[in-house]
Amino acid sequence: QVQLVESGGGLVQAGGSLRLSCAISGGTFSDYAKGWFRQAPGKEREFVAAISSSGATTTYANSVKGRFAVSGDNAKNTVYLQMDRLKPEDTASYSCYQFATKSWGQGTQVTVYS
Repeated sequence: QVQLVESGGGLVQAGGSLRLSCAISGGTFSDYAKGWFRQAPGKEREFVAAISSSGATTTYANSVKGRFAVSGDNAKNTVYLQMDRLKPEDTASYSCYQFATKSWGQGTQVTVYS
């Protein structure tokens, strides 16, 4: 059974940075594409970024393009989301997702204050 565990969330001032990590176990990490989604209170969950199984292709939501970067480390079975120039509207619970197995992590809270 695949398990995804996020970490790295926290409270940060606008303009600051955070790096989220998602450790994946129970499967072959490099076989599947992974993604990050977020959900703010009272809003629907939205796509943030994704990375292909090989790591060669990344995709971003327009709202984070140029500020966020997704990457993966096959040796550590971990996918990362580097978030720079954070804005208050980035405040949400961030979850990682493995597309092929439809597996979710529990989420990590990111709060950006102005």
